[in-house]
Amino acid sequence: MNLENLAAYLQRTKPMNRRDALGVAAKTGVALSVAGAGLSGGTAQAAARPATGNASPSPGEGDEMFDVAAVENGAWAPGPYGPDDQRGAFNEVTPAKTARALRLLDDRRPVKTYNLGDLMFNGYPAYVTTPERVYEQRLVVLGYQPPPEFFAEEGILQSPTPMGPNRISAHEERFPRSGTYQIATQLDNLAHVGVGRMFYNGFTGPEIAAGYGTTKLGGEHMGPIVTRGLVVDVLGLKVATDATGDYFVADNGEPVLNDNYRITVEDIEAALDRQGVRGPTPGDVVLFRTGWHNLVRVDPERYLANEPGIYLREARYLAKHRPAIVGGDAWALETLNEDVNQGNLFPVHQELLGRFGIRIGEGIITDALVADGVFECVYMYAPQFAKGATAANSAPAALAQPRRR
Repeated sequence: MNLENLAAYLQRTKPMNRRDALGVAAKTGVALSVAGAGLSGGTAQAAARPATGNASPSPGEGDEMFDVAAVENGAWAPGPYGPDDQRGAFNEVTPAKTARALRLLDDRRPVKTYNLGDLMFNGYPAYVTTPERVYEQRLVVLGYQPPPEFFAEEGILQSPTPMGPNRISAHEERFPRSGTYQIATQLDNLAHVGVGRMFYNGFTGPEIAAGYGTTKLGGEHMGPIVTRGLVVDVLGLKVATDATGDYFVADNGEPVLNDNYRITVEDIEAALDRQGVRGPTPGDVVLFRTGWHNLVRVDPERYLANEPGIYLREARYLAKHRPAIVGGDAWALETLNEDVNQGNLFPVHQELLGRFGIRIGEGIITDALVADGVFECVYMYAPQFAKGATAANSAPAALAQPRRR
């Protein structure tokens, strides 16, 4: 059976659970990754595989929307790191990768430590959901009907119906007395966003939802990482080239990319060329600088209403390089421009998390690095070691040696 036949089969059959989805791929003998590499459940072997995801049904280059029905029926399963994987592109951060990152530092020169997180405060603006994101953990489900034991464990069903024409589904946690990891500087984990009932690597919502969190793809599978960080200073590019139509000056006097500005592949390449650093490599953390975080305190309503960011073409372009994380200083990474996304809700999240296993960083502030002329660094992250968590909101840190004084 070829890829086209498999996609057609998936679309005409009833929704499958994880075992069924993986079984179809095994029985047909189809290697669903773009590279055609064999699957492996082991981390050591998986890390060496090209992590380009499955070729069908998503296009690999442009902005074309993926086939929602096929993906919900398992077309992205198994994932790029094997059928049992729960770490996604964190598999790319091998001991050798960490060693290479540390060699960015010259032990003959002083090393500066940078905080890349935003300072949290009461009333920090956050995306509006029900229950609300504010400061005992319960899982919130959107987009499918969870099993009965989920409710016995005080899990929260927001809605059994996926949202939007792309049928977006999601998991989040809530702390009835304290808050959520899904606020301020954060790292979205692989169980955060799916397509209907389907999440990363063929794990389905009804199979992994428990009252406390997710039984698969939870925070216990992230672990600390030390790797290369790469800043893509699109804001700096626009200011340096006097592209005044692409940015404005916020009330705090800082430049900010325009509301819903679409960061393009060409912007990425031009920014890297201006910075004089090599592009993304496997296991990197790619961080966009847009200036959008400057609105958190001076104009929180505008901050949440829009944001500049990438779209599908850029997500797929970056995914070819197999980064561990793609993130930035805005609150959701991707442009919300309806002329671009055509009413689909957060499809970049769906592709990066669900197809490629690439986590998404939000509210990661790189201004201090850029001020010191630093565009590549040692990136360190230790997420909360929280069973079943759909995100982490500890602040990342960076090590680097300033180039400007």
